[in-house]
Amino acid sequence: MRRRPNGEDTLVMAVQPQTTPAPAATPEPAPRHGRLLAQRTLFAGPNPAVPADLYCTTVTGVAVRERTRLVLDGHAAVSTNSYFGRFPASYWQRWTSARSVDLHAVVSGGGLVRVMASDSEGTARTVATQQVRDAHEQPLTLTLALDRFVDGGAFWLELETDVDGLVVDHVEWSVATIRPRRATAVVICTYNRADDCLATLRTLAADRAVAGELAAVYVVDQGTDTVESRPGFADVREALGPALRYVRQPNLGGAGGFTRGIYEAVRNETVERVNLLLMDDDIRLEPDTVVRLRALADRADEPVLVGGQMLNLLHPDRLHVGAESADLSILRAGKPVPDALTDADLTEEQQDLRVDGDYNAWWTCLIPSEVVSAIGYPLPVFFQWDDIEFGLRARAAGFPTVTLPGAGVWHADFSWKNWDDWSRYFSYRNSLITSALHSDFDRRSIAEHLAKQLVDALVSMRYGLAALLIRAVEDFLRGPEVLADGGTETAAQIRKLWGEHPETKNHPASSVPGVAAVDMRRTAPAGAPSMLGLVLVKRILWQLRQRNQGTAAINAADAHWWHVSLFDTAVVTDPSQEGVRLRRFDREVMLRSARQGASVLVRLVREGGGARDRWRAALPELSDRQTWAQLFESEAGR
Repeated sequence: MRRRPNGEDTLVMAVQPQTTPAPAATPEPAPRHGRLLAQRTLFAGPNPAVPADLYCTTVTGVAVRERTRLVLDGHAAVSTNSYFGRFPASYWQRWTSARSVDLHAVVSGGGLVRVMASDSEGTARTVATQQVRDAHEQPLTLTLALDRFVDGGAFWLELETDVDGLVVDHVEWSVATIRPRRATAVVICTYNRADDCLATLRTLAADRAVAGELAAVYVVDQGTDTVESRPGFADVREALGPALRYVRQPNLGGAGGFTRGIYEAVRNETVERVNLLLMDDDIRLEPDTVVRLRALADRADEPVLVGGQMLNLLHPDRLHVGAESADLSILRAGKPVPDALTDADLTEEQQDLRVDGDYNAWWTCLIPSEVVSAIGYPLPVFFQWDDIEFGLRARAAGFPTVTLPGAGVWHADFSWKNWDDWSRYFSYRNSLITSALHSDFDRRSIAEHLAKQLVDALVSMRYGLAALLIRAVEDFLRGPEVLADGGTETAAQIRKLWGEHPETKNHPASSVPGVAAVDMRRTAPAGAPSMLGLVLVKRILWQLRQRNQGTAAINAADAHWWHVSLFDTAVVTDPSQEGVRLRRFDREVMLRSARQGASVLVRLVREGGGARDRWRAALPELSDRQTWAQLFESEAGR
């Protein structure tokens, strides 16, 4: 990885006057015989909310950035050494047998077109140059060898002008085709996010070069506030035509929604091989990500899952993580693999070293149908960890996951979501299932990890969260029968259980029940204790002897157990910043939950081996197509 300097004059380019008249837009190039479109170089995002510097940066002078066209005035320079502007050469050399990639463009005016490349350490080198003089919509093709990128590196463009201006249109990267292309079916699962889902569909439909190549777009709507109820749905249906397949079903969670789309796509598409491209309903989509994922999957020598990266929706220039792994010994997913970028500012850093992920989350992930044929369908776990378990199961069967740099979508920032949520039950339970299926399942280590989380929850007065953990372990020990209904009844029960605890409710910061405004003075911790174990014992004794202090208002970032536990009543800001949670110490609930938690964790150590064996024995049936067919039929009949 290396840092690159920010471009200059990048915030005012769109409003500065042009000194070189821009020619009329050129028509899109016709498909190239025997070539597979791998990627387009775009110069601006699909909407104004997307930072243009993720596509290209103006180094000097004046440049006007449009979606597919770049206009440089005289004495200007632009670089596409940016997140969406780079071609991930290392990933193409590693996962395909392509020996070269062709860069195509249409140029007008005069200037220098330079192709740069990096290595695994981010050191740049020039690999091709082309001087352009007095061109008028002149096609330009440069052939670039994919031969020095095993450990890392990418291609990008640097464009310069002297006196004359330069217009660059329709920049595309292509590789030789070696087999017929797969049909691609997009699968979107949605639940009461009608406006978000419609926005994603509109973005997809608006890019005809992308949408026109799709065999189908499955929208599995499990909500009561439906996508089809929106006035704009008719326009999307007309734009996508017969490719749009709108499916209604009762709520079976993300696992049930995505699996229904997979189920229908495998059943309905008549070709032998299908790309199943899963994406969340509430993402902000870059349509070229579809091109990039599909191309690598089609050209890969063996079937691979190809995942898109997550950029933060509220902070759209930041990458969540370059590639992920899971530590099943402590039930933790979302760990960055070694050397992967994490929470990175993409206007400052790029991932040059190639990294390999264990799985890819289904905010956007392409799964070849051969993988489903070989390992079965996702588990009927409702949601949480369904994508992780499937990715790990695929890897164990010989189907790796490639998390592709430059193939990104924007998704809600995880740091703005509250860990204390009813869905945490599914995270606890399903992580146990995944660990039982795909690790040596060290019960003592897992029990110790869960005990720490239980104590954390109780000491910080999150009794609803503690109840979810206890119920999750109990249900894991019950075995595979807990998945019999796909999670519908369980979800309702868990919502009720969680809602029985007052601290799980959000309140307006201006009106907290039972707490006077003068008592809500913000308090901050002095710092993290150096001896956490001793502090924990001290806090527990204080609470049991009811020696806590009065009321405090605590910021979300300061809500550590060692600080919250100092008070009888804590008004804690929700990470979403939409309100506050009111936590009150309850000695009876704390002791009862501690006894229940200790009992169930002892059971996990003693009985967990038998539960593990039952889950492993049930895996073929749980992931079988017929199991899902029965679930879909039974839910449809309700």
